[in-house]
Amino acid sequence: MTSHQPRPFVMAHTSNEWSSGICDFCQNVPECCFAFWCFPCFACATSRKHGECLCLPLLDGFGCIPPITMAMRVSMRSRYGIQGTIFNDCLYSTFCGICTWCQMSREMNVREQNVNLVHNRAK
Repeated sequence: MTSHQPRPFVMAHTSNEWSSGICDFCQNVPECCFAFWCFPCFACATSRKHGECLCLPLLDGFGCIPPITMAMRVSMRSRYGIQGTIFNDCLYSTFCGICTWCQMSREMNVREQNVNLVHNRAK
């Protein structure tokens, strides 16, 4: 009698593009409201979800280009293999801060949801 254990393998949908545009931030209404009404808290929560220090986004107030927002966006592009340029990261971080943080949060949600464990049962 031979017994075979199911072998799990991971299927993940990967893309080299952002899963949503910079201005698509009302797909998740509670998250959108959280970002709009309490942006510093939202940025800190998103930073923590990315694995960074909780209070790191609070340092963005120093300087004309928000360094933490830009660094987080570059880090996220690197982690998920998303194509882009440092120029676009700088523009979005400087002029579309809330939208940038919302996009990063959505990206983490999508990338983490798309990992499925599939069991292969041999008979």
